[in-house]
Amino acid sequence: MGLVMLKTLFDKVWERHVVVPQTPTNPATLYIDLHLIHEVTTPQAFTVLRERGLKVRRPDRTLATIDHSTPTLKNEDGTRPYVTPQAEAQVALLLANAEEHGIETHGWDSDHRGIVHVMGPELGATQPGMTIVCGDSHTSTHGAFGAIAFGIGTTQVGHVLANQCILMPKPKTMAIHVNGELDDGVTAKDVILAIIAKIGIGGGTGFALEYCGNVFRDMTMDERMTVCNMSIEAGARCGMIAPDQTTFNYLKGRKFTPENFYEACEDWASLATDTGAKYDREVHLKAEDIRPMVTYGTHPGMAMPIDALIPTSKNDADEKALEYMKVKGGDAIAGTPIDRVFIGSCTNSRMDDLRAAANILKGRSVKSGVIAIVVPGSENIKREAEAEGLHDIFTQAGAQWREPGCSMCLGMNGDIGAPGELIVSTSNRNFAGRQGPGVRTVLASPETAAASAITGVITDPRTITERAA
Repeated sequence: MGLVMLKTLFDKVWERHVVVPQTPTNPATLYIDLHLIHEVTTPQAFTVLRERGLKVRRPDRTLATIDHSTPTLKNEDGTRPYVTPQAEAQVALLLANAEEHGIETHGWDSDHRGIVHVMGPELGATQPGMTIVCGDSHTSTHGAFGAIAFGIGTTQVGHVLANQCILMPKPKTMAIHVNGELDDGVTAKDVILAIIAKIGIGGGTGFALEYCGNVFRDMTMDERMTVCNMSIEAGARCGMIAPDQTTFNYLKGRKFTPENFYEACEDWASLATDTGAKYDREVHLKAEDIRPMVTYGTHPGMAMPIDALIPTSKNDADEKALEYMKVKGGDAIAGTPIDRVFIGSCTNSRMDDLRAAANILKGRSVKSGVIAIVVPGSENIKREAEAEGLHDIFTQAGAQWREPGCSMCLGMNGDIGAPGELIVSTSNRNFAGRQGPGVRTVLASPETAAASAITGVITDPRTITERAA
């Protein structure tokens, strides 16, 4: 009897999609099951296709939406206040290109339009065992379903549109184990920030991450997507969680779910890493050691427990980051005055996130002088949240309830802060100027963001203990 090769989740999905194997001098040619596109990284790619007389090879495996440059406000007459004419033209160009090439598109008239990494899973287009790409860093979100999902550049967008394949060297594998019981008030956002703080922003470079352990198995799909979303912030090529009954329950009955659903589930279940399979690296965290987290510097690796003291700078880069953030090593970060709160983005704009924020804001008020905006991840989430009355909770508290879109995550649509302002944000990047020139960003969970909006300072949500009437 021959030797049985034990394989990881990543290896199993990878091997199903190799068209031309990797050699010592050439990367593998990998087939792509789903190509997600939006208005920002596609104009040049479509222009190249047109110049070369090429068509989109698989429009049926391409799905489009508009999200990055779209306004989150409406004028009284129903028109949309684009930040610039160029932003409006960018959106119009995507819609025209998608129509020309027969690509299903979720534009202004769609009930499903939203952030690309929110909309895709909601439609059931994201499925276990797939390879998924998008011209967007946070495509790793879709790995929550057991897919190999990663961001690509504009040139690669053109390649996938033209031939449905991509050249890619095979990453190494890393298992990140988190076991035990999370304390009350500790969320999926806190877990991933703790992981990035531990391994560093380059700790995942060259690796495909697999999140293992009971903490991830116990998470909802919304929570799993939050974790996988930020894999790229550790430098990883992708992040994955093995599909299980939670995954299948989420996908059942959605638009793109296979007709042979139960057969598909059997196949998807087989993708789980074989017992005894070896990873190139393994990392372990204890759930009990994780506390609510916030960032204090200018990248996601500069993260700390909210009740700890800001670490002293270790090098010139750290010192420069602390100076930009106007904080000092050895000081507490809790209690730092804030100017704005943003709840949204492809990291934390789903129903679990909105419910968590609303639970804290209910019956309370946003601190005078603080601007708080809540941006749902899709039209579907907006409808569901409004059906539950969450929008009333937000607006009665003094927060703004906006239209779906990427919004203040990167501010391409004009949703930005003013120079020098401090924003507590549920997004994924806190680079200098990410949310506007001179703006300082503190990444946090929806619970921490909501608690901070109430008090006007960075606040541990666990201190908001008594529910208001």
